[in-house]
Amino acid sequence: MKSFRTAEYKILAYRLALVYLFYFLARIAFYSFNQAHLSVDGIADFFHLAFYGLLFDTTAIIYVNLLFIFLSVLPLLINTKPIFQKVLFWVYFICNIPAFLLDFIDIAYFSYNKTRLTTNDWALVENEHNPLTLLAGFLVQYWAIFAVFLVSVVLWVFLYKKLRLKEENVMHRKPYFITSVVVLVLLAPTLIFGIRGFSFKKGVIPLTVMDASKYARDISQVNVLLNTPFTILRTMGKNKGFKEFKFTTEDYITQNIKPIKQYHRSITKQPNIVVIILEGMGAEYFGVMNQNTHIPNYRTHTPFLDSLAQQGFYFTNIYANSVHSIEGISAVTAGMPTFQTAWVRSGYAQRKVSSLPEIARSLGYQTLFAHGATNGSMNFDGYTHQIGYETYLGRTEFNDERYYNGSWGIDDEPFLQYFAKNINQMKRPFLATVFTLSSHGPYKVPEPLNKRFNTGDMPMHNVVEYADYSIGKFFDTVKKEDWYMNTIFAIIPDHTTEDYYDYYKQKIAHHRLPIILFSPNKALIPQGSSDVLGQQIDIFPTLVDLMGYQKPFRSWGRSLLANKADETPRAFVTNTQFYQLIQGNFIYVLDLQGEVVGVYAKDDLNLTHNLKDQIAHNEEMKKGIADLRAFMQDFMNRIINDKLQ
Repeated sequence: MKSFRTAEYKILAYRLALVYLFYFLARIAFYSFNQAHLSVDGIADFFHLAFYGLLFDTTAIIYVNLLFIFLSVLPLLINTKPIFQKVLFWVYFICNIPAFLLDFIDIAYFSYNKTRLTTNDWALVENEHNPLTLLAGFLVQYWAIFAVFLVSVVLWVFLYKKLRLKEENVMHRKPYFITSVVVLVLLAPTLIFGIRGFSFKKGVIPLTVMDASKYARDISQVNVLLNTPFTILRTMGKNKGFKEFKFTTEDYITQNIKPIKQYHRSITKQPNIVVIILEGMGAEYFGVMNQNTHIPNYRTHTPFLDSLAQQGFYFTNIYANSVHSIEGISAVTAGMPTFQTAWVRSGYAQRKVSSLPEIARSLGYQTLFAHGATNGSMNFDGYTHQIGYETYLGRTEFNDERYYNGSWGIDDEPFLQYFAKNINQMKRPFLATVFTLSSHGPYKVPEPLNKRFNTGDMPMHNVVEYADYSIGKFFDTVKKEDWYMNTIFAIIPDHTTEDYYDYYKQKIAHHRLPIILFSPNKALIPQGSSDVLGQQIDIFPTLVDLMGYQKPFRSWGRSLLANKADETPRAFVTNTQFYQLIQGNFIYVLDLQGEVVGVYAKDDLNLTHNLKDQIAHNEEMKKGIADLRAFMQDFMNRIINDKLQ
């Protein structure tokens, strides 16, 4: 007789523990068969990775076993009867064995792919006319791996049956149902907690493939941390918008798109680089960006940055390649634009990619990325570690909750001072990047400065002014340091946000943003400005050029200071529904299949007068359309076929 189901809950815990055990054994097998491709320093290092791998195992195990778990805890009165236990047995193994098999398929496939399988890899099977023959050959070639799999399954079944649940009748139904409901109520948020990666912090999204980079000191270790059911589950539906095109030849792409860049700047001493990424601060807020927009009653909200720009070199005709913060960071640090689906949020995010910190480290730079948000927010820490930043500083490292803004993280003024303090501890040369935070909703200026910055026409203006003030305080601090004179500061937003003036409510004008380069050493950055056409992803090759890197690297942007006549000024303006290109005298809009939607004059920033009927008689238009299609082809090819380096 029973009223509380202690024995049932114990055996449920035992059966779930078996799943963890066999995921651990699969991890050992994965490492054993692929040691040559994995950088693991002995047993202690492996167990360190396996420990953090439990985060990813938990997510996969909960997803795979949801039906089994709920069938096990539902108060059905027949839970302990042999027939119901047999149903549970089959549900358990029908759900778990295919997921477990994926890990072993991945053990064999990893030597080719060098990353865990994701939904991207299903395309390989879909395009095969004889998948069964292919599978048979695969099993023969890797018989040892699948022998281990079969032995593991047999052992798993044996251990499952080792503990059997004794049949009991429910005599006191009221306490039975009450306790069962309490367990169910407590179980649901616990499972969600596990699926999310044991975090309910505001701004921290559920665990993703990229999070594994936080716990790995080498990119290959990410594959030890992850498990294949997790990577498959987390990339489902994430690759919409990635498809290969065959518009033109590779020769045309090489000559006209030039995805591989190389510069030959000669420098006598490597400059330090400080990159300041501004949260949501588009060109609308900057006085220096609006000297020729003729906006009635315009007023700036960035007096310090306007002054800094005029002491350095600033660009007034730049367009965003991103619409969200994580996309903006990948555009700035790795030259990756975003269209229908962001690369950084897709199943292709594991791909190795040419990046600013990777190239900087190859030149001997120490690298650091800082963002005052809660660690884990928007996957910044995972992404930045993956692309080569050695150190990440967030709210956790700041460790002073007096300056927490109650929403996203630490206010800009104290966090930028903390950033300055940490720069002082870096060896030279260094690449230090900070992403500001306060100009993000809910647009709250901290006390006691909220009364000082309260005269904007909308709340965003107030926090922009506070961010500008905070950056000014940062410069007051760092200009006293000995490294200051040999440092290049690059300032660029992650994307644009709210518009106040009608000029910026136009479809293309909305995406205008500033690029400011400044150095107290005019030999590094001259004083001046330019209205040359450019884009957000140009900052990556520009800084690579300024560091004196002379080897080839992948970039769809161009150095804004190299003045190479064979590199066409252009801007791929971000849009999730279209591909948009500004080049020469026109703006080109193609749909996601590459069909022409419209061609517009370059100053028709609201895309009101379609000139599509002139294409047949206009060679420049034909060339612009061909170039945009060539870019689409190369962009997709390099992402899908792992050619981002």
